[in-house]
Amino acid sequence: MLNVHDIAMDVGTSDDTAKRWLGIMEKSGIIFYLRPYANNLLKRAVKTPKMYFFDTGLVAYLTKYSSPEILLNGAINGAILKNYVVCEIMKSYSNRDSEFICHYYRDKDSKEIDLVLESDGELHPIEIKKTASPSPELTKAFYALDKASMPRGSGAIICTKKEMSMLDRNTVIMPVWSL
Repeated sequence: MLNVHDIAMDVGTSDDTAKRWLGIMEKSGIIFYLRPYANNLLKRAVKTPKMYFFDTGLVAYLTKYSSPEILLNGAINGAILKNYVVCEIMKSYSNRDSEFICHYYRDKDSKEIDLVLESDGELHPIEIKKTASPSPELTKAFYALDKASMPRGSGAIICTKKEMSMLDRNTVIMPVWSL
């Protein structure tokens, strides 16, 4: 989640300067924000956006990950995978000239859904994990959307499993490579 003050402290500048730099990066197509999903029925939702980079190669370079092996085993490999998946989904909508209506969900109890995709009047929860054996535990937060004003549709877990399968009747397991 975006914390402008932490970014400013990390680079040794003021919060206002960091905000201006982030604004330039957003307008330049280097970063984008995923806004949180919230409505009047989900009063406990967090309202801070998440920041993503359009280029995960740039993220790897900036974090000084010098090889694919280091990236695969690095401390932020899960965050970089999420960044990659969100960008690939966004690109697929753009390539079809379709509107990309997507958010994330997090509440004050730390229930989190990586992506909440709005499509055909339904909310589709998506969890992104660097695991080859996803468990039903990963979908527990999906039920938070049952209180939303739109109905919850089918969901997905996007992970490193080699083949597509079903976790349950409402949740597909998608390999990252299939994006």
